[in-house]
Amino acid sequence: MSESASTGKNHVKVLFFATLRDKAGTRSTELDVQDGATIGLIKTLLVSEYPGLAGLMEHCLASINHEYRFDESEIPEKAEIAFFPPVSGG
Repeated sequence: MSESASTGKNHVKVLFFATLRDKAGTRSTELDVQDGATIGLIKTLLVSEYPGLAGLMEHCLASINHEYRFDESEIPEKAEIAFFPPVSGG
């Protein structure tokens, strides 16, 4: 399968909140991922791109188009994905 083929790609926007934004050094980014990509794959790609996120991404909450999702959730076309750091408190 040729990488130059335009089919099978999905362009998504990723938003970072709170400490994730600080560690990534940006509020948002955009990615082209394969159709069928999951939140778990996006997390892996983001840690590769932004090493400061290592250790945080595995514990953060994710949403797709304003609905919370799990790592195995597939990303729909042109989705907006947001990541939120784990919250602690007492």
